[in-house]
Amino acid sequence: MDALAPAAPVVDWSRRARMLAGLTIAWNVVEGLVSMGFGISEGSVALLGFGLDSWVEVGSAGVVWWKLTRPAGCATTQKAQERTATKWISVLFLVLAGATAAGALAQLATGGHPASTLPSLVISVVSLGTMGFLWRAKRAAAVALDSRTLEMDAACSLACIQLSAVLFAGSLLYVVAPALWWADAAAAVVLAGFIAREGWEGWRAAQKADFAGGCGCGG
Repeated sequence: MDALAPAAPVVDWSRRARMLAGLTIAWNVVEGLVSMGFGISEGSVALLGFGLDSWVEVGSAGVVWWKLTRPAGCATTQKAQERTATKWISVLFLVLAGATAAGALAQLATGGHPASTLPSLVISVVSLGTMGFLWRAKRAAAVALDSRTLEMDAACSLACIQLSAVLFAGSLLYVVAPALWWADAAAAVVLAGFIAREGWEGWRAAQKADFAGGCGCGG
């Protein structure tokens, strides 16, 4: 008789989500400091906005940590916690979008441009790989725990991926055609639009009377 196949290990999704939140905080503190430092020294609004996004990632992961370390309580309490956490992350999205758009418009108005796009290219490539991993892992946790908070945090990581792609494209375009000095600021404006949309959708979802607290994707 064939030997019985070993049972699949049970995944502690709550523990994994906390671990992902911790990794997100640690990575984005470093990324934020480096990106903002180069953004200021090189005069790159898009890179500075990228650095600011890293701190939004830190805040979003902090909200997830808060949510996952609260006492479970009753269903009503859990729903209230999900609604509060979703609102917090949505506000972080909207604040970031406004700050990024304002900086980009200021650069377009003054005709400023980055001194070099090499830091932007390197940072955006590294971020694409790191945040890509975190986004996929967070999506899996959001599905397993059916949590709107985790879903919004995953969306925050996706926004960072989109930002990385836009930053990379804008920086590469500047290298190929330096006359397109406005590409860096234009990339930041596009980024602001992505972030604002996600924040507004999250806020609207949390405001609805039928908000269930879940992302509707749990098995």
